[in-house]
Amino acid sequence: MDPTPQSHPILAYVLSRLPSLLPVSPTTLSTPRARDIEQPSPRAPSGAAEFDLVSRMPGLRHPSVLSAMTRAVADVSSARDALRLLGPRPDHELVDSARAFLHSHDGKPHAAASAEDGKPHAAAEEAEEDEEEEEKKKVAKSREVVRLDEAHESYGGLLREAEERLDRVYRTAMKGRDMVVDAAHGGGEEDAGVVDEEVVRVLRDADEGKAVERLLLADRQLRHLPEQLGRIRGLLVLDVSRNQLKNVPDAIGGIEHLEELRLASNALVSLPDSIGLLTSLKILDVSGNKLRSLPDSISKCRSLVELDVSYNVLSYLPTGIGQEMARLEKLWVHLNKLRSLPSSVCEMRSLRLLDAHFNQLRGLPAGIGRLAALESLNLSSNFSDMRDLPASFGDLLGLRELDLSNNQIHALPDCFGRLERLQRLRLDQNPLAVPPKEVVAGGVGAVKEYMARRWRDARAEEERRGSAVAESPKVSTPKEWLVRSVSSLGSWVSDVTRYGAGHDKAAATEEEDAYLQQNL
Repeated sequence: MDPTPQSHPILAYVLSRLPSLLPVSPTTLSTPRARDIEQPSPRAPSGAAEFDLVSRMPGLRHPSVLSAMTRAVADVSSARDALRLLGPRPDHELVDSARAFLHSHDGKPHAAASAEDGKPHAAAEEAEEDEEEEEKKKVAKSREVVRLDEAHESYGGLLREAEERLDRVYRTAMKGRDMVVDAAHGGGEEDAGVVDEEVVRVLRDADEGKAVERLLLADRQLRHLPEQLGRIRGLLVLDVSRNQLKNVPDAIGGIEHLEELRLASNALVSLPDSIGLLTSLKILDVSGNKLRSLPDSISKCRSLVELDVSYNVLSYLPTGIGQEMARLEKLWVHLNKLRSLPSSVCEMRSLRLLDAHFNQLRGLPAGIGRLAALESLNLSSNFSDMRDLPASFGDLLGLRELDLSNNQIHALPDCFGRLERLQRLRLDQNPLAVPPKEVVAGGVGAVKEYMARRWRDARAEEERRGSAVAESPKVSTPKEWLVRSVSSLGSWVSDVTRYGAGHDKAAATEEEDAYLQQNL
Protein backbone atom coordinates (compact mmCIF):
# COMPACT_ATOMS: atom_id res chain seq x y z
CA MET A 1 0.00 0.00 0.00
CA ASP A 2 2.83 2.41 0.82
CA PRO A 3 4.86 3.85 -2.07
CA THR A 4 8.27 2.19 -2.47
CA PRO A 5 11.57 3.53 -3.82
CA GLN A 6 11.06 1.26 -6.82
CA SER A 7 7.50 2.30 -7.72
CA HIS A 8 7.42 5.96 -6.53
CA PRO A 9 11.00 7.02 -5.65
CA ILE A 10 10.40 10.75 -5.06
CA LEU A 11 7.16 10.24 -3.13
CA ALA A 12 8.66 7.49 -0.96
CA TYR A 13 11.61 9.76 -0.14
CA VAL A 14 9.40 12.69 0.85
CA LEU A 15 6.92 10.61 2.89
CA SER A 16 9.77 8.92 4.74
CA ARG A 17 10.63 12.36 6.14
CA LEU A 18 7.21 12.70 7.76
CA PRO A 19 6.56 11.56 11.33
CA SER A 20 3.26 9.97 10.24
CA LEU A 21 5.07 6.73 9.54
CA LEU A 22 4.50 5.88 13.20
CA PRO A 23 1.52 3.56 13.89
CA VAL A 24 -1.68 5.45 13.15
CA SER A 25 -4.73 5.45 15.41
CA PRO A 26 -8.02 7.35 15.36
CA THR A 27 -6.64 9.52 18.19
CA THR A 28 -3.64 10.65 16.18
CA LEU A 29 -5.82 11.29 13.14
CA SER A 30 -8.05 13.61 15.13
CA THR A 31 -5.12 15.62 16.46
CA PRO A 32 -4.80 18.80 14.36
CA ARG A 33 -1.00 18.85 14.46
CA ALA A 34 -0.30 15.13 14.62
CA ARG A 35 2.24 15.60 11.85
CA ASP A 36 4.30 18.62 10.93
CA ILE A 37 4.48 18.75 7.16
CA GLU A 38 6.01 22.20 7.20
CA GLN A 39 9.21 20.99 8.84
CA PRO A 40 10.08 17.54 7.48
CA SER A 41 12.94 15.56 8.94
CA PRO A 42 16.30 16.73 7.58
CA ARG A 43 17.99 13.35 8.08
CA ALA A 44 20.50 12.14 5.51
CA PRO A 45 19.57 9.62 2.79
CA SER A 46 19.61 5.96 3.79
CA GLY A 47 19.81 3.00 1.48
CA ALA A 48 21.07 2.65 -2.07
CA ALA A 49 17.79 3.79 -3.63
CA GLU A 50 17.72 7.10 -1.69
CA PHE A 51 21.40 7.82 -2.40
CA ASP A 52 20.78 7.21 -6.10
CA LEU A 53 17.76 9.54 -6.04
CA VAL A 54 19.62 12.35 -4.25
CA SER A 55 22.52 12.03 -6.68
CA ARG A 56 20.06 12.65 -9.53
CA MET A 57 18.10 15.31 -7.64
CA PRO A 58 20.59 17.08 -5.36
CA GLY A 59 18.05 19.79 -4.55
CA LEU A 60 16.33 17.33 -2.20
CA ARG A 61 19.02 18.20 0.35
CA HIS A 62 17.75 21.82 0.53
CA PRO A 63 15.21 22.27 3.39
CA SER A 64 13.15 24.80 1.43
CA VAL A 65 12.81 22.49 -1.58
CA LEU A 66 11.91 19.50 0.58
CA SER A 67 9.39 21.60 2.51
CA ALA A 68 7.65 22.70 -0.70
CA MET A 69 7.47 19.10 -1.91
CA THR A 70 6.13 17.91 1.45
CA ARG A 71 3.23 20.38 1.35
CA ALA A 72 2.36 19.12 -2.13
CA VAL A 73 1.65 15.59 -0.87
CA ALA A 74 -0.37 16.30 2.27
CA ASP A 75 -3.39 14.62 0.65
CA VAL A 76 -1.39 11.44 0.02
CA SER A 77 -0.34 11.21 3.65
CA SER A 78 -3.93 11.64 4.85
CA ALA A 79 -5.26 9.10 2.35
CA ARG A 80 -2.63 6.59 3.40
CA ASP A 81 -3.62 6.92 7.06
CA ALA A 82 -7.29 6.48 6.19
CA LEU A 83 -6.64 3.31 4.16
CA ARG A 84 -4.67 1.82 7.02
CA LEU A 85 -7.82 2.01 9.10
CA LEU A 86 -10.01 0.55 6.34
CA GLY A 87 -7.79 -2.49 5.88
CA PRO A 88 -5.94 -4.25 3.04
CA ARG A 89 -7.24 -4.44 -0.50
CA PRO A 90 -9.58 -7.43 -1.08
CA ASP A 91 -8.60 -10.19 -3.49
CA HIS A 92 -9.49 -9.66 -7.14
CA GLU A 93 -11.65 -12.80 -7.26
CA LEU A 94 -13.58 -11.64 -4.19
CA VAL A 95 -14.19 -8.25 -5.86
CA ASP A 96 -15.32 -9.95 -9.08
CA SER A 97 -17.76 -12.11 -7.11
CA ALA A 98 -19.10 -9.08 -5.24
CA ARG A 99 -19.63 -7.12 -8.48
CA ALA A 100 -21.38 -10.09 -10.10
CA PHE A 101 -23.64 -10.51 -7.05
CA LEU A 102 -24.59 -6.81 -7.06
CA HIS A 103 -25.19 -6.90 -10.81
CA SER A 104 -27.53 -9.89 -10.48
CA HIS A 105 -29.48 -8.13 -7.72
CA ASP A 106 -29.59 -4.72 -9.37
CA GLY A 107 -33.27 -3.74 -9.65
CA LYS A 108 -34.43 -7.14 -8.47
CA PRO A 109 -37.99 -6.77 -7.06
CA HIS A 110 -38.83 -8.15 -3.64
CA ALA A 111 -41.17 -11.15 -3.66
CA ALA A 112 -44.73 -10.36 -2.72
CA ALA A 113 -46.08 -11.81 0.53
CA SER A 114 -48.16 -14.96 0.07
CA ALA A 115 -51.81 -14.65 1.01
CA GLU A 116 -54.93 -16.72 1.11
CA ASP A 117 -58.42 -15.20 1.28
CA GLY A 118 -56.77 -11.82 1.62
CA LYS A 119 -54.91 -12.81 4.82
CA PRO A 120 -51.09 -13.32 4.72
CA HIS A 121 -49.65 -16.44 6.29
CA ALA A 122 -47.63 -15.40 9.32
CA ALA A 123 -45.01 -18.16 8.90
CA ALA A 124 -44.44 -17.41 5.22
CA GLU A 125 -44.27 -13.71 5.96
CA GLU A 126 -41.71 -14.23 8.71
CA ALA A 127 -39.58 -16.52 6.52
CA GLU A 128 -39.68 -13.98 3.72
CA GLU A 129 -38.60 -11.20 6.08
CA ASP A 130 -35.67 -13.30 7.29
CA GLU A 131 -34.66 -14.07 3.73
CA GLU A 132 -34.95 -10.42 2.74
CA GLU A 133 -32.87 -9.36 5.75
CA GLU A 134 -30.16 -11.90 4.86
CA GLU A 135 -30.20 -10.67 1.27
CA LYS A 136 -29.73 -7.09 2.44
CA LYS A 137 -26.72 -8.13 4.51
CA LYS A 138 -25.13 -9.84 1.51
CA VAL A 139 -25.74 -6.78 -0.66
CA ALA A 140 -24.27 -4.48 1.99
CA LYS A 141 -21.20 -6.70 2.39
CA SER A 142 -20.67 -6.88 -1.39
CA ARG A 143 -20.92 -3.10 -1.68
CA GLU A 144 -18.40 -2.73 1.12
CA VAL A 145 -15.94 -4.99 -0.72
CA VAL A 146 -16.37 -3.06 -3.97
CA ARG A 147 -16.01 0.31 -2.22
CA LEU A 148 -12.82 -0.83 -0.45
CA ASP A 149 -11.35 -1.99 -3.76
CA GLU A 150 -12.28 1.31 -5.41
CA ALA A 151 -10.71 3.21 -2.51
CA HIS A 152 -7.44 1.36 -2.99
CA GLU A 153 -7.62 1.92 -6.76
CA SER A 154 -8.16 5.65 -6.22
CA TYR A 155 -5.27 5.69 -3.78
CA GLY A 156 -3.05 4.11 -6.44
CA GLY A 157 -4.03 6.87 -8.87
CA LEU A 158 -3.34 9.44 -6.20
CA LEU A 159 0.18 8.06 -5.75
CA ARG A 160 0.88 8.28 -9.47
CA GLU A 161 -0.37 11.85 -9.64
CA ALA A 162 1.65 12.78 -6.56
CA GLU A 163 4.86 11.39 -8.08
CA GLU A 164 4.36 13.52 -11.20
CA ARG A 165 3.40 16.54 -9.09
CA LEU A 166 6.54 16.21 -6.98
CA ASP A 167 8.69 16.11 -10.09
CA ARG A 168 7.10 19.37 -11.32
CA VAL A 169 7.46 21.01 -7.89
CA TYR A 170 11.10 20.04 -7.74
CA ARG A 171 11.88 21.44 -11.19
CA THR A 172 10.03 24.67 -10.39
CA ALA A 173 11.89 25.05 -7.09
CA MET A 174 15.21 24.43 -8.81
CA LYS A 175 14.46 26.70 -11.77
CA GLY A 176 17.45 28.81 -12.77
CA ARG A 177 19.99 26.30 -11.42
CA ASP A 178 22.43 24.34 -13.60
CA MET A 179 20.57 21.03 -13.73
CA VAL A 180 22.41 18.13 -15.26
CA VAL A 181 19.12 16.27 -15.52
CA ASP A 182 17.67 18.85 -17.90
CA ALA A 183 20.69 18.62 -20.22
CA ALA A 184 20.43 14.85 -20.27
CA HIS A 185 16.73 15.11 -21.00
CA GLY A 186 17.41 17.31 -24.01
CA GLY A 187 19.83 14.75 -25.45
CA GLY A 188 17.15 12.08 -25.10
CA GLU A 189 14.74 14.03 -27.28
CA GLU A 190 17.30 14.21 -30.08
CA ASP A 191 17.92 10.47 -29.95
CA ALA A 192 14.18 9.81 -30.02
CA GLY A 193 13.93 11.57 -33.37
CA VAL A 194 16.44 9.16 -34.93
CA VAL A 195 14.35 6.21 -33.83
CA ASP A 196 11.19 7.78 -35.25
CA GLU A 197 12.89 8.03 -38.63
CA GLU A 198 13.73 4.34 -38.54
CA VAL A 199 10.12 3.45 -37.74
CA VAL A 200 8.95 5.61 -40.65
CA ARG A 201 11.36 3.79 -42.96
CA VAL A 202 9.99 0.41 -41.90
CA LEU A 203 6.41 1.60 -42.43
CA ARG A 204 7.35 2.88 -45.90
CA ASP A 205 8.83 -0.50 -46.80
CA ALA A 206 5.66 -2.23 -45.67
CA ASP A 207 3.49 0.14 -47.72
CA GLU A 208 5.63 -0.57 -50.79
CA GLY A 209 4.91 -4.27 -50.46
CA LYS A 210 8.27 -5.30 -49.05
CA ALA A 211 8.14 -8.23 -46.64
CA VAL A 212 8.76 -7.13 -43.05
CA GLU A 213 8.75 -10.08 -40.67
CA ARG A 214 11.06 -8.85 -37.89
CA LEU A 215 11.20 -5.39 -36.33
CA LEU A 216 13.96 -5.10 -33.71
CA LEU A 217 13.99 -1.72 -31.95
CA ALA A 218 15.42 -2.54 -28.51
CA ASP A 219 17.61 0.03 -26.71
CA ARG A 220 16.65 2.95 -28.98
CA GLN A 221 15.19 5.39 -26.41
CA LEU A 222 11.88 5.09 -28.23
CA ARG A 223 9.09 7.04 -26.55
CA HIS A 224 6.05 6.03 -28.58
CA LEU A 225 4.85 3.59 -31.21
CA PRO A 226 2.80 4.98 -34.11
CA GLU A 227 -0.71 3.68 -34.81
CA GLN A 228 0.41 2.85 -38.35
CA LEU A 229 2.35 -0.07 -36.92
CA GLY A 230 -0.84 -2.09 -37.15
CA ARG A 231 -0.60 -1.96 -40.96
CA ILE A 232 2.38 -4.36 -41.04
CA ARG A 233 0.20 -7.44 -41.36
CA GLY A 234 3.06 -9.85 -42.07
CA LEU A 235 5.10 -8.92 -38.99
CA LEU A 236 6.07 -11.98 -36.92
CA VAL A 237 8.50 -10.52 -34.35
CA LEU A 238 8.37 -7.11 -32.65
CA ASP A 239 11.00 -6.26 -30.05
CA VAL A 240 10.85 -2.80 -28.43
CA SER A 241 12.45 -3.78 -25.14
CA ARG A 242 14.44 -1.34 -22.98
CA ASN A 243 12.94 1.87 -24.33
CA GLN A 244 10.86 4.62 -22.73
CA LEU A 245 7.38 3.59 -23.88
CA LYS A 246 4.49 4.59 -21.64
CA ASN A 247 1.71 3.02 -23.71
CA VAL A 248 1.07 0.63 -26.57
CA PRO A 249 -1.30 1.72 -29.37
CA ASP A 250 -4.59 -0.13 -29.84
CA ALA A 251 -3.59 -0.70 -33.46
CA ILE A 252 -1.18 -3.40 -32.35
CA GLY A 253 -4.13 -5.77 -32.38
CA GLY A 254 -4.11 -5.47 -36.18
CA ILE A 255 -0.81 -7.39 -36.51
CA GLU A 256 -2.78 -10.59 -36.74
CA HIS A 257 0.16 -12.90 -37.52
CA LEU A 258 2.46 -11.62 -34.77
CA GLU A 259 4.09 -14.51 -32.91
CA GLU A 260 6.59 -12.77 -30.63
CA LEU A 261 6.07 -9.46 -28.79
CA ARG A 262 8.71 -8.13 -26.42
CA LEU A 263 7.89 -4.99 -24.43
CA ALA A 264 10.20 -5.55 -21.45
CA SER A 265 11.87 -2.76 -19.46
CA ASN A 266 9.74 0.20 -20.49
CA ALA A 267 7.42 2.44 -18.46
CA LEU A 268 4.09 0.83 -19.38
CA VAL A 269 1.26 1.18 -16.86
CA SER A 270 -1.31 -0.76 -18.89
CA LEU A 271 -1.80 -2.89 -22.00
CA PRO A 272 -4.56 -2.27 -24.59
CA ASP A 273 -7.58 -4.58 -24.68
CA SER A 274 -6.79 -5.18 -28.36
CA ILE A 275 -3.92 -7.44 -27.32
CA GLY A 276 -6.53 -10.19 -27.11
CA LEU A 277 -6.77 -10.06 -30.92
CA LEU A 278 -3.24 -11.47 -31.24
CA THR A 279 -4.43 -15.07 -31.45
CA SER A 280 -1.18 -16.22 -33.13
CA LEU A 281 1.03 -14.80 -30.36
CA LYS A 282 3.35 -17.41 -28.84
CA ILE A 283 5.71 -15.29 -26.72
CA LEU A 284 4.72 -12.19 -24.74
CA ASP A 285 7.27 -10.44 -22.50
CA VAL A 286 6.09 -7.36 -20.57
CA SER A 287 8.46 -7.75 -17.62
CA GLY A 288 10.12 -4.77 -15.96
CA ASN A 289 7.30 -2.25 -16.42
CA LYS A 290 4.80 -0.55 -14.12
CA LEU A 291 1.76 -2.65 -14.96
CA ARG A 292 -0.90 -2.56 -12.24
CA SER A 293 -3.20 -5.04 -13.99
CA LEU A 294 -3.54 -7.10 -17.14
CA PRO A 295 -6.54 -6.79 -19.48
CA ASP A 296 -9.08 -9.62 -19.24
CA SER A 297 -8.73 -10.04 -23.00
CA ILE A 298 -5.24 -11.49 -22.57
CA SER A 299 -6.88 -14.87 -22.00
CA LYS A 300 -7.88 -14.78 -25.68
CA CYS A 301 -4.22 -15.20 -26.70
CA ARG A 302 -4.82 -18.93 -27.08
CA SER A 303 -1.51 -19.70 -28.81
CA LEU A 304 0.69 -18.35 -26.00
CA VAL A 305 3.52 -20.67 -25.00
CA GLU A 306 5.51 -18.23 -22.85
CA LEU A 307 4.15 -15.33 -20.77
CA ASP A 308 6.44 -13.12 -18.66
CA VAL A 309 4.76 -10.44 -16.51
CA SER A 310 7.43 -10.34 -13.79
CA TYR A 311 8.91 -7.18 -12.25
CA ASN A 312 5.66 -5.20 -12.28
CA VAL A 313 3.22 -4.05 -9.58
CA LEU A 314 0.40 -6.51 -10.30
CA SER A 315 -1.86 -7.17 -7.31
CA TYR A 316 -3.98 -9.75 -9.15
CA LEU A 317 -4.26 -11.69 -12.39
CA PRO A 318 -7.44 -11.72 -14.52
CA THR A 319 -9.93 -14.21 -13.08
CA GLY A 320 -10.23 -16.19 -16.32
CA ILE A 321 -6.60 -15.99 -17.44
CA GLY A 322 -6.16 -19.76 -17.65
CA GLN A 323 -9.45 -20.75 -19.23
CA GLU A 324 -8.22 -20.59 -22.83
CA MET A 325 -4.43 -20.81 -22.45
CA ALA A 326 -4.23 -24.56 -22.92
CA ARG A 327 -0.86 -24.30 -24.71
CA LEU A 328 0.96 -22.13 -22.18
CA GLU A 329 4.16 -23.84 -20.97
CA LYS A 330 6.00 -21.12 -19.04
CA LEU A 331 4.55 -18.45 -16.76
CA TRP A 332 6.66 -15.90 -14.88
CA VAL A 333 4.77 -13.72 -12.38
CA HIS A 334 7.53 -13.15 -9.80
CA LEU A 335 8.36 -9.83 -8.18
CA ASN A 336 4.83 -8.47 -8.14
CA LYS A 337 2.29 -7.92 -5.37
CA LEU A 338 0.02 -10.89 -6.05
CA ARG A 339 -2.04 -11.98 -3.05
CA SER A 340 -3.51 -15.02 -4.77
CA LEU A 341 -3.54 -16.96 -8.01
CA PRO A 342 -6.93 -17.34 -9.72
CA SER A 343 -8.32 -20.86 -9.80
CA SER A 344 -8.34 -20.74 -13.60
CA VAL A 345 -4.53 -21.12 -13.51
CA CYS A 346 -5.23 -24.79 -12.77
CA GLU A 347 -6.65 -25.11 -16.31
CA MET A 348 -3.21 -24.49 -17.88
CA ARG A 349 -2.71 -28.20 -18.50
CA SER A 350 0.49 -27.70 -20.59
CA LEU A 351 2.24 -25.55 -17.96
CA ARG A 352 5.76 -26.82 -17.22
CA LEU A 353 7.20 -23.82 -15.34
CA LEU A 354 5.55 -21.49 -12.83
CA ASP A 355 7.64 -18.84 -11.06
CA ALA A 356 5.73 -16.83 -8.44
CA HIS A 357 8.47 -15.94 -5.97
CA PHE A 358 8.61 -12.55 -4.21
CA ASN A 359 4.88 -11.90 -4.06
CA GLN A 360 2.37 -11.83 -1.22
CA LEU A 361 0.70 -15.17 -1.93
CA ARG A 362 -1.42 -16.52 0.91
CA GLY A 363 -1.66 -19.99 -0.59
CA LEU A 364 -2.34 -21.90 -3.79
CA PRO A 365 -5.62 -22.76 -5.53
CA ALA A 366 -7.16 -26.00 -4.25
CA GLY A 367 -6.96 -27.53 -7.73
CA ILE A 368 -3.24 -26.90 -8.26
CA GLY A 369 -2.75 -30.68 -8.57
CA ARG A 370 -4.42 -30.59 -11.99
CA LEU A 371 -1.21 -29.12 -13.47
CA ALA A 372 0.00 -32.59 -14.37
CA ALA A 373 2.74 -31.32 -16.72
CA LEU A 374 4.34 -28.98 -14.13
CA GLU A 375 8.08 -29.63 -13.70
CA SER A 376 9.41 -26.47 -12.04
CA LEU A 377 7.64 -24.45 -9.31
CA ASN A 378 9.11 -21.49 -7.42
CA LEU A 379 7.06 -20.15 -4.50
CA SER A 380 9.94 -18.73 -2.46
CA SER A 381 9.96 -15.45 -0.58
CA ASN A 382 6.25 -14.99 -0.08
CA PHE A 383 7.28 -14.69 3.57
CA SER A 384 4.59 -14.55 6.27
CA ASP A 385 1.75 -14.94 3.76
CA MET A 386 2.55 -18.48 2.53
CA ARG A 387 1.74 -20.93 5.36
CA ASP A 388 0.59 -24.23 3.87
CA LEU A 389 0.09 -26.30 0.72
CA PRO A 390 -3.25 -27.71 -0.54
CA ALA A 391 -4.09 -31.42 -0.34
CA SER A 392 -3.90 -31.77 -4.13
CA PHE A 393 -0.20 -30.82 -4.11
CA GLY A 394 0.72 -34.50 -4.14
CA ASP A 395 -0.89 -34.84 -7.59
CA LEU A 396 2.01 -32.89 -9.16
CA LEU A 397 3.71 -36.16 -10.03
CA GLY A 398 5.90 -34.63 -12.75
CA LEU A 399 7.47 -32.03 -10.44
CA ARG A 400 11.30 -32.00 -10.59
CA GLU A 401 12.24 -28.61 -9.09
CA LEU A 402 10.54 -26.98 -6.11
CA ASP A 403 11.55 -23.88 -4.13
CA LEU A 404 9.56 -23.15 -0.95
CA SER A 405 12.25 -21.16 0.89
CA ASN A 406 11.58 -18.00 2.89
CA ASN A 407 7.97 -18.71 3.81
CA GLN A 408 6.05 -19.67 6.96
CA ILE A 409 5.26 -23.29 6.15
CA HIS A 410 5.04 -25.44 9.30
CA ALA A 411 4.34 -28.85 7.76
CA LEU A 412 4.41 -30.50 4.36
CA PRO A 413 1.26 -32.52 3.60
CA ASP A 414 1.61 -36.32 3.74
CA CYS A 415 0.80 -36.48 0.02
CA PHE A 416 4.19 -34.80 -0.56
CA GLY A 417 5.57 -38.34 -0.39
CA ARG A 418 4.12 -39.04 -3.83
CA LEU A 419 6.54 -36.64 -5.58
CA GLU A 420 8.97 -39.36 -6.64
CA ARG A 421 10.52 -37.40 -9.54
CA LEU A 422 11.58 -34.45 -7.36
CA GLN A 423 15.29 -33.74 -7.85
CA ARG A 424 15.82 -30.23 -6.45
CA LEU A 425 14.16 -28.94 -3.29
CA ARG A 426 14.65 -25.83 -1.15
CA LEU A 427 12.93 -25.59 2.22
CA ASP A 428 15.26 -23.24 4.14
CA GLN A 429 13.90 -20.32 6.16
CA ASN A 430 10.65 -22.06 7.10
CA PRO A 431 9.51 -23.00 10.66
CA LEU A 432 9.11 -26.63 9.58
CA ALA A 433 8.07 -29.31 12.04
CA VAL A 434 7.21 -31.90 9.37
CA PRO A 435 9.69 -33.00 8.19
CA PRO A 436 11.98 -32.21 11.15
CA LYS A 437 15.11 -30.10 10.68
CA GLU A 438 17.51 -33.05 10.78
CA VAL A 439 15.66 -34.65 7.87
CA VAL A 440 15.67 -31.41 5.85
CA ALA A 441 19.42 -31.13 6.49
CA GLY A 442 19.83 -34.52 4.78
CA GLY A 443 18.74 -33.10 1.44
CA VAL A 444 16.02 -33.87 -1.06
CA GLY A 445 16.57 -37.64 -0.85
CA ALA A 446 16.06 -37.72 2.91
CA VAL A 447 12.95 -35.55 2.68
CA LYS A 448 11.45 -37.73 -0.05
CA GLU A 449 12.12 -40.90 1.95
CA TYR A 450 10.66 -39.44 5.15
CA MET A 451 7.51 -38.10 3.46
CA ALA A 452 7.06 -41.31 1.42
CA ARG A 453 7.08 -43.30 4.67
CA ARG A 454 4.46 -40.97 6.16
CA TRP A 455 2.39 -41.36 3.00
CA ARG A 456 2.56 -45.18 3.16
CA ASP A 457 1.65 -45.14 6.86
CA ALA A 458 -1.30 -42.84 6.16
CA ARG A 459 -2.53 -45.11 3.37
CA ALA A 460 -2.13 -48.22 5.53
CA GLU A 461 -4.13 -46.61 8.32
CA GLU A 462 -6.91 -45.70 5.86
CA GLU A 463 -7.03 -49.27 4.55
CA ARG A 464 -7.13 -50.68 8.10
CA ARG A 465 -10.05 -48.46 9.00
CA GLY A 466 -11.83 -49.39 5.77
CA SER A 467 -11.43 -53.11 6.48
CA ALA A 468 -12.69 -52.68 10.04
CA VAL A 469 -15.82 -50.97 8.79
CA ALA A 470 -16.41 -53.66 6.14
CA GLU A 471 -16.07 -56.53 8.68
CA SER A 472 -18.26 -55.03 11.40
CA PRO A 473 -21.63 -56.87 11.88
CA LYS A 474 -24.58 -55.24 10.27
CA VAL A 475 -27.53 -54.13 12.36
CA SER A 476 -30.54 -56.31 11.61
CA THR A 477 -33.79 -54.77 10.51
CA PRO A 478 -37.03 -55.92 12.22
CA LYS A 479 -37.97 -57.90 9.12
CA GLU A 480 -34.64 -59.78 9.02
CA TRP A 481 -34.94 -60.60 12.75
CA LEU A 482 -38.48 -61.97 12.26
CA VAL A 483 -37.40 -64.24 9.36
CA ARG A 484 -34.56 -65.71 11.39
CA SER A 485 -36.87 -66.23 14.41
CA VAL A 486 -39.54 -68.07 12.36
CA SER A 487 -36.89 -70.33 10.82
CA SER A 488 -35.41 -71.20 14.23
CA LEU A 489 -38.89 -71.79 15.67
CA GLY A 490 -39.69 -74.24 12.89
CA SER A 491 -36.55 -76.23 13.68
CA TRP A 492 -37.46 -76.31 17.36
CA VAL A 493 -41.00 -77.62 16.65
CA SER A 494 -39.50 -80.49 14.61
CA ASP A 495 -37.23 -81.42 17.50
CA VAL A 496 -40.15 -81.44 19.94
CA THR A 497 -42.14 -83.79 17.67
CA ARG A 498 -39.26 -86.28 17.70
CA TYR A 499 -39.47 -86.57 21.49
CA GLY A 500 -42.86 -88.37 21.13
CA ALA A 501 -45.89 -88.43 23.36
CA GLY A 502 -43.91 -89.98 26.24
CA HIS A 503 -41.42 -87.11 26.40
CA ASP A 504 -41.54 -85.04 29.51
CA LYS A 505 -43.71 -81.99 28.75
CA ALA A 506 -41.95 -80.00 31.42
CA ALA A 507 -38.60 -80.58 29.69
CA ALA A 508 -40.03 -79.35 26.38
CA THR A 509 -41.44 -76.27 28.09
CA GLU A 510 -38.06 -75.58 29.66
CA GLU A 511 -36.33 -75.87 26.25
CA GLU A 512 -38.90 -73.52 24.72
CA ASP A 513 -38.26 -70.95 27.42
CA ALA A 514 -34.52 -71.22 26.80
CA TYR A 515 -34.99 -70.67 23.06
CA LEU A 516 -37.20 -67.64 23.51
CA GLN A 517 -34.76 -66.19 26.02
CA GLN A 518 -31.92 -66.67 23.50
CA ASN A 519 -33.75 -64.89 20.70
CA LEU A 520 -34.88 -62.07 22.91
